Amino acid sequence: MTYGMLIDLKKCIGCHACSVACKEAHGTRPGVRRSRVDRVFEGTYPDVRKTAVPMLCMHCETAPCVEICPQEATWKRDDGIVVIDKEKCIGCGSCQTVCPYDARHLAASEDGYFGPELNEYEAVMYEAMPPATMDKCTFCAERVDAGDGRAQACVAACPAGARAFGDLGELKAQAEAAGGYQLKPEEGTNPSVWYLPFNVNE
Repeated sequence: MTYGMLIDLKKCIGCHACSVACKEAHGTRPGVRRSRVDRVFEGTYPDVRKTAVPMLCMHCETAPCVEICPQEATWKRDDGIVVIDKEKCIGCGSCQTVCPYDARHLAASEDGYFGPELNEYEAVMYEAMPPATMDKCTFCAERVDAGDGRAQACVAACPAGARAFGDLGELKAQAEAAGGYQLKPEEGTNPSVWYLPFNVNE
């Protein structure tokens, strides 16, 4: 199976529960955001609309980050999930430069959120996040591999049920039937994340 995600923009309320749950689940360092919510503004005053757009790694079929990595630290699993081997990563930032979705971040410092002295949570979680390495969303690959049916952190936390994770073929068919789309198709990356549009009064 190739995994993917479907995000319904009409359901998303921009609460950032996905971002907070992701950070809690993975203990990412300061400056690292595996999940975020962007704001997109459309129209001109007074006819303006703001849409919350959840963003994450798109786990592209043709992933420029995989192609450019000089250490082969970024690679694509058989199930389509793009991951980083932290033992190989040298933090050069090449992958960050070519990612069209701003989905990669450098864990630049050894400090935690409150300075060089790590709290108990940081001391445990940062073991899997060495400084001077890149980081990004992994579709909660550890939960996929566990096979116990646990939902991805962002999916489980969403109070509006705006996210679905599973078989990419099924999610793509559902998206296309409802006028869904991928972000930045002109980049030719064929993302595994699809969006359902926020159509007013529909």
